[in-house]
Amino acid sequence: MRQIDWNTLDAAGRRDALARPQRRTGTQVTGGVRAIFEDVQARGGAAVTDWSVRLDGAPPRRIAITPDVVAAARAALPPSATHSLRIAAENVRIFHQATRPEDSPWIETTPGVRSRQVWRPIGSAGLYVPGGTAPLFSSLMMLAIPAQVAGVGRRLALTPPSKAGEPHPAMIVAADEAGLDALWLIGGAQAIAALTFGAALDDGEIEPVGKLFGPGNAWVAEAKKQASALPGGPSSDMPAGPSELLVIADRDADPEIAAADLLSQAEHDADAQVILVSESRANIAAILAELERQLETLPRAAIARASLAEGRAIRVRDVAEACEVANLYGPEHLALQTVDADDLIDRITAAGAIFVGPYAAETLGDYAAGPSHVLPTDGAARTLGGITTASFMTSMSVQSVSEAGARALAPVAARLARLEGLEAHARAADLRSGS
Repeated sequence: MRQIDWNTLDAAGRRDALARPQRRTGTQVTGGVRAIFEDVQARGGAAVTDWSVRLDGAPPRRIAITPDVVAAARAALPPSATHSLRIAAENVRIFHQATRPEDSPWIETTPGVRSRQVWRPIGSAGLYVPGGTAPLFSSLMMLAIPAQVAGVGRRLALTPPSKAGEPHPAMIVAADEAGLDALWLIGGAQAIAALTFGAALDDGEIEPVGKLFGPGNAWVAEAKKQASALPGGPSSDMPAGPSELLVIADRDADPEIAAADLLSQAEHDADAQVILVSESRANIAAILAELERQLETLPRAAIARASLAEGRAIRVRDVAEACEVANLYGPEHLALQTVDADDLIDRITAAGAIFVGPYAAETLGDYAAGPSHVLPTDGAARTLGGITTASFMTSMSVQSVSEAGARALAPVAARLARLEGLEAHARAADLRSGS
């Protein structure tokens, strides 16, 4: 990890210290995604199949989530694993049911003029679940269950095929817990292209969806971006690319815990970025040493080391300045490992999820705490939140006006319309006012 003293940097140096890895947005990725999109738009399912074979080594497959398939998957897992999956699914469902938006009551702003806000589920959602080097069945639940709670009519879940060619049993069980009827084995930008343009495949047809969801590597993140930019294309939940974690650790933070949390994100992907911020030079040194010690026995050490090469260890004056750095970076995940962690929450204005205190491991949020772990990356947390049931819904205002209400408010609206030079607007209001 690169060590930095924040207070020796000028504005440009600080921007560089908090920069994301350049390979996330390289021209190779942008051009590669564009080529896949153009091919799929032109050739449909044949192009999706060709790119899948070329990039993932297997054609697209549809796995029906039938009772027999689910029973076989459950039998392939130890009972403790299926029990844990059930607890995680229940916690995700409980949290999202409790936070599902509700229609507002009628609000009368002028006598006889009432308005309210109502919420409706979107018609269809494409759920991309990363799978490349690890079967992220947790992401499947973190997307499909909130969509189910929201009431989305059509949920299509896509994930890359494994090297073995078959989905991990936990992925099948997770799909069952989320109430899905099928799981498509398609990965990368070609999966996003299929959800964007539609694709007729050997195992069935994928129809275009209204909105794209899910995290992924740089290619998937770029594909979602390009899809959303198309005229009439699907909307997208947020930039949800390679994982990020920023840890604020004071002089009393446990180096072993801080290092373990940093590695928990670094092992995701070589493009993942981890940042340590502390006022204690001694604890920074201790945490960095602990990273090396834990790396020795980490199965995914090579991936973690590649990620740590893009990591930062930033020394600041105090915890307040550490919060300022965190807000400038806008991390996907923020861990507060300080003696006054609860008091720092009000200082944070930009983070996908905050983990408060030494016991709040980011791993708990990844799997089973309840909130979705699909969160904004690349600084988008400065303006966007993570996945909630509201992500799968739209809100509409509803306005009801009585004759008396129109007589009271129409002259106001008409005057304002004429002030803007919109005479037809004004006349439409005049007709309601009796004038």
